[in-house]
Amino acid sequence: MTLKSKIKPIIEDNTEKSGKWFDLVIQFFIVLSLLAFSIETLPDISVRLNNFLDNFELFTIVIFTIEYILRLWVSEKKLKFIFSFYALIDLFAILPFYLSFGIDLRSIRVFRLIRLFRVFKMLRFNRAIQNFGCALKSIKEELILYFILSSFLIFLSSIGIYYFENPAQPEIFKSIFHSMWWAIATLTTVGYGDIYPITAGGKIFTSLILLIGLGVVAVPTGLIASALSKTKDNKDN
Repeated sequence: MTLKSKIKPIIEDNTEKSGKWFDLVIQFFIVLSLLAFSIETLPDISVRLNNFLDNFELFTIVIFTIEYILRLWVSEKKLKFIFSFYALIDLFAILPFYLSFGIDLRSIRVFRLIRLFRVFKMLRFNRAIQNFGCALKSIKEELILYFILSSFLIFLSSIGIYYFENPAQPEIFKSIFHSMWWAIATLTTVGYGDIYPITAGGKIFTSLILLIGLGVVAVPTGLIASALSKTKDNKDN
């Protein structure tokens, strides 16, 4: 038996005891790295703690890099693996570090944000999340149609509230595009209260949009719940 054939079950088969331990170790370091990332944002941390976090970041990068290389090595179709969803997440989780040579990436917020891809690494190890992904795939067309119709409804709502409120509040409802924030907050029933109608027509129109918004929020919930139920039944059978 070759070394590759010995390692492959550990990396890819989480039903084996060794595979379960491998997954647990990776998940453990994901959680710790995210905790370290959060601690870095604390104001006035000591130099000693800062150095420890830097060293721990280096250690976790080594762990995640080894994981990525091992998964690539045992993969039968390497090109397909490289461009797969989970492989891209694994790559983005370590990429900021390798881009940091000669650059202080801590001062560049977008690169620090990329490190949060480590959160998505947990998707690989959670069966419930995997079931959720399968459910979303099964209703992909319905969700696309829902988002298209929702976008269309947001646009129409922006037009409506603009014509009602622009004469009374020209500084707030400056244009249809400025009115889209109100439309999104109203249709999702969030209602932050930072932008609201003051005219009678605008208030009546808002009441109608709020009622429609209750249905808009309920649609994806029903679709996803039904798809999850079907996915679970299919796997049980």
